[in-house]
Amino acid sequence: MWTIKRGNIWWYGFRFAGRDIRESSKSTSKTIAKKAAEHRYRELVESFNGLESRDQRVRPLIEVSDQYLESFRLRSPRSVKFVSGCLAHLKRLLGLDMVITINQTRVEWYQNARKKEGAANKTINEEVGLLLRILRDQGDILRVKMKRAGTLKWRVRNNIGKALSLEQQSRLIDAAEASFSTPFRLAVVMALNTGCRDSEMKSLQWRQLNMEKLILTVGKSKTDAGEGRTIPINGSLLESIERHREWYLKRFAMIQPKDYVFPFGRDRHYDKTRPVTTFKTAWRNLKERSGIEVRWHDLRHTVGTNLAESGATDETIMAIMGHVSRRMLTHYSHIRTEMKRQAMESIQTKRSLLRPVAGEKSIAAKC
Repeated sequence: MWTIKRGNIWWYGFRFAGRDIRESSKSTSKTIAKKAAEHRYRELVESFNGLESRDQRVRPLIEVSDQYLESFRLRSPRSVKFVSGCLAHLKRLLGLDMVITINQTRVEWYQNARKKEGAANKTINEEVGLLLRILRDQGDILRVKMKRAGTLKWRVRNNIGKALSLEQQSRLIDAAEASFSTPFRLAVVMALNTGCRDSEMKSLQWRQLNMEKLILTVGKSKTDAGEGRTIPINGSLLESIERHREWYLKRFAMIQPKDYVFPFGRDRHYDKTRPVTTFKTAWRNLKERSGIEVRWHDLRHTVGTNLAESGATDETIMAIMGHVSRRMLTHYSHIRTEMKRQAMESIQTKRSLLRPVAGEKSIAAKC
């Protein structure tokens, strides 16, 4: 074992399982650093002779995470992109760490490092959760320790989103009409009339639009319940699709069933054989023109709320939105305050009809 002073802090190190371990004691005392080194060495030895196979525990996280991703790709191909994004940060910051050396202190260091980089609390929680799953039994032990210490999950704001008023929806559509991006105009109208997720729209192909039966069939979706669902095309959306189709024919001369409704690229450099990857720039410009601060996903909240206010049944809303549970249904279709106010006012109105007025009998008494 060795100790060395860097600035005012003492560091310690030793050789373990063929690898060099170097860690900070976080102390200005050399004596404490030596004791910390002994304690850490003993901790590694006990762990080495405990949980899983020794070969697995002395492998670097980057190797173990790659192996996990290969297995995950076979089990849940729909979520591979999300998991790959989380693993990219884990491998960047902890990739060279041996699995056996990843303890509570190291995980908390990772949380703080990601926070300094500007990552959201929800993102950090998802990445740490994935890390603990990769660590398997060792991760289960860490999860219990961190939960007891209150450091397992960082507080996440409970933001259920908001629904746009009719006036705001009109302003947003008017601003989209003034957009230079013809495909984006349709994207906004489609989002406000179908409740489709942006990923569902970006992968939409012309064969999924049945213009005879006026039905839109969703392809790849976030959930099993969302994939393959059918959504009626209303008059507003139909008009936008026809205008978009005219632009499409002028731009590409013909439309193949497998062509993407929202082609990749912009201006004169569109590729209809590839789907658009993002609406971010057009969406940011749209918000500036309309003067409305709103998330793209709030358009989906708006559709769910509009459906609930129209009197649609839960089953109908779930079929259109692609929800998998009534809990998610409640999450999206929150009724606006104004509708709640009208409902409460109706109670007062009914009560006033039954209340006796001076010199008169109540309606109930007359009956």
